[in-house]
Amino acid sequence: MTVTDRIVLDPFGTDVHAESARLRALGPIVPVELPGGIPAWAPTGYDTLKALILDPQVSKDPRRHWRQWAQLGEHPSWGWILGWVGVINMLSTYGTDHARLRKLVAPSFTHRRTEALRTRVEAITAELLDTLEKGDGTVDLKAAFAHPLPMRIVCELFGVPDHLREAQVRLVAAIMDTTDPTPEHAAYVQEQIGTVLGGLIAYKREHPGDDMTTELIRVRDEEGDRLGDEELLYTLLLVIGAGFETTVNLIGNAAVALLRRPEQLAAVRGGEIGWDAVVDETLRLHPPIATLPLRFAVGDITVGGVTIPAGDAIITTYAAANADPARYGADADVFDAARAADDHLAFGIGVHRCIGAPLARMEALTALPALFDRFPGLRLDSGAAELRQVPSFIASGWQEIPVRLLG
Repeated sequence: MTVTDRIVLDPFGTDVHAESARLRALGPIVPVELPGGIPAWAPTGYDTLKALILDPQVSKDPRRHWRQWAQLGEHPSWGWILGWVGVINMLSTYGTDHARLRKLVAPSFTHRRTEALRTRVEAITAELLDTLEKGDGTVDLKAAFAHPLPMRIVCELFGVPDHLREAQVRLVAAIMDTTDPTPEHAAYVQEQIGTVLGGLIAYKREHPGDDMTTELIRVRDEEGDRLGDEELLYTLLLVIGAGFETTVNLIGNAAVALLRRPEQLAAVRGGEIGWDAVVDETLRLHPPIATLPLRFAVGDITVGGVTIPAGDAIITTYAAANADPARYGADADVFDAARAADDHLAFGIGVHRCIGAPLARMEALTALPALFDRFPGLRLDSGAAELRQVPSFIASGWQEIPVRLLG
């Protein structure tokens, strides 16, 4: 196929696995169209994606390497992508710039700091389960458990005050929503980034504490050549947003996968399958981020006989790679907690591997066993409508998870 035959991706992410299979049948790299008409290339298999992620000729810096960066103003419907590539943080930098920013954030996610948070994660988990136990037995598991746990942890880690927390949630939801590629939506997101995160920075300057926002502000104010104003704002956007939204979906996706497969849940609860394996299989088949925009070809790159021209955009297709039959067999699209697929790409690989991966794993490995131990009869609510995917081709998770606790 030619680049004029671009496949239009579903902005709602309604069935990412079916869409990935259709793309895979067309070849290892396929020209696609993102919401608003943004042209890009989609790797369709595990080996192809891994090779591109690790290729030094693939950049994450649009200002230096996206041929169409200067044309953004000519395409009003492309404005939504600015929340992803129009920012300056670890997600949109390359080479030494990326290394510098990652080094500044790394102290937030060391093994020591993650372990220090374990007691707090356990306490919040117990508190949330206690609250569930006092209810009427029917609950939205996402709203009551999967969401507040990581949200409270990341807000405590970065010192987000109570009065700004709901605004943070709305901001991240707006960025993840890829169904509205209008100038108005893009303008709203940019305005909210400045208002919400600018408000956090102003608050922490007035009320410094033992938290990572205060530390990043100190780096900016005392060592201004290391962290610019925009870098401070957008680094907070990344670490706070990614720090809770992805873990929300990891916990929710794992719970739903097990509830839909009671025989596997029984094997896990009986000790035949470990919780680590459950988390890895969830990350493999239902990664919290299904597709991440954008990377860019620094020079011409040939994949399977197809050349990606220098300056073209590439999407990072975690969901497609993790369900690749060439890697995981004919049943790659089936959840199997006994698979022990710890080689998945859900957290990335190489220098851009997710810096918060250990914290996300620790939260999930605390929350899930505690949930099913407290409520061994937990069931999806049979009276509820079919679960609905969040409206995004980027995020992979459920809008609500109605359940019956049943003691």
